[in-house]
Amino acid sequence: MTGEQRKKLIILMINMFITIGSFGIVIPILPAYLASINQGGTAAGLMIAIFAGAQLVFSPVAGKWADQYGRRKMIIYGLILLTTSMFIFYGFNSIWMLYVSRVIGGIGAALLVPAIFAYVADITTMEQRAKGNSFVSAAMSLGVVVGPGIGGFLAEYGLKMPFLISALVSLVAVFFSIAVLKESRSEEQMATMQIADEEPMVKKIARSVKMPYFVPLIITLVMSFGLMSYESVLGLFVDHQFNATPKDIAIMITTTGVISVIVQLFIVDRLVTKFGEGTILNIFIALAAAGFLLSLFAASYVLFFGVTLIIFLATSILRPVLNTLISKLAGNEQGFAMGMNNMYMSIGNVLGPTIAGILYDVDMTYPFILGLVFLVITLFTSINWQRKSLRGKTAVKMQRS
Repeated sequence: MTGEQRKKLIILMINMFITIGSFGIVIPILPAYLASINQGGTAAGLMIAIFAGAQLVFSPVAGKWADQYGRRKMIIYGLILLTTSMFIFYGFNSIWMLYVSRVIGGIGAALLVPAIFAYVADITTMEQRAKGNSFVSAAMSLGVVVGPGIGGFLAEYGLKMPFLISALVSLVAVFFSIAVLKESRSEEQMATMQIADEEPMVKKIARSVKMPYFVPLIITLVMSFGLMSYESVLGLFVDHQFNATPKDIAIMITTTGVISVIVQLFIVDRLVTKFGEGTILNIFIALAAAGFLLSLFAASYVLFFGVTLIIFLATSILRPVLNTLISKLAGNEQGFAMGMNNMYMSIGNVLGPTIAGILYDVDMTYPFILGLVFLVITLFTSINWQRKSLRGKTAVKMQRS
């Protein structure tokens, strides 16, 4: 990559880290804060569902806007909405205002995330795409790891302090982006998209089923579903099965997060360069499925820790690879494709914890069994899709010759 490419990529990584990290700051104190305003598990669940639901609804149109009006505007508007969300969280104790905050935050994330990945596609070549996506994904993973740690430290100064710091850090990101982030698309490109793209949004979403990247979208949904299912019952499971302490759980989550960052920064690009996206996709879907299978037989905390590392390792590689594959197949609709990617991921984020929680109350192992079944089906779907794509390319070459 050139120096200019690296500079732009670093700016995007900083934005993504601040976005994810600023929300992660509030995670450790959210249960105590909700208890302080006489709210409990229902409110905590709704906080997650409302945010993911708003992100789900707005992601496709946000991706389209990123194509039509520019990546920079969507990134800045998304950061402004996320900042507003956190200031509302800090300033109000009413549960309904907190729900409003989550809606605003979800819309902000819907504007921001597709635009950032579309920006990466604009500034990288096909060969560099996996590396660019891996770096941004690493910034996300780092935010997940660092945010809760900072939140736990800030909570020593009052339950509301993490909300205030989160809002202020996000506000800094707004001014930072306004000052240094330049638009990655020309005025002509955006004008062309505005004129050419008159298809109603509902039809575009329906048409996504016929897009060349539809199967990667489905894999994204299944991966998000499986990972969120696993994460949502992880603490409960190790507590019940192995008498794990909160410290044990924190060590497990932090360790897997750090490994995810390292893998995304230094390994994903090399794997994709050597083996290609399709092969890596199949290998690590199979590895994630193996992790879910092994979780059913782990007889100690240490063994379950090892299984969790396998699952998180697989998903940390799958996420940037899927983003890269979708980006390469999207052509001129980078923003829309990334918006659809965000939408399908949000579907998994909403359904995963919901269904896992219900199944866990029936039998602790059912969420893992369901994840295993879905991943096995997805593996065969991926293999079949790649074979059909290869046959299609071969047929086109023969016709041309």
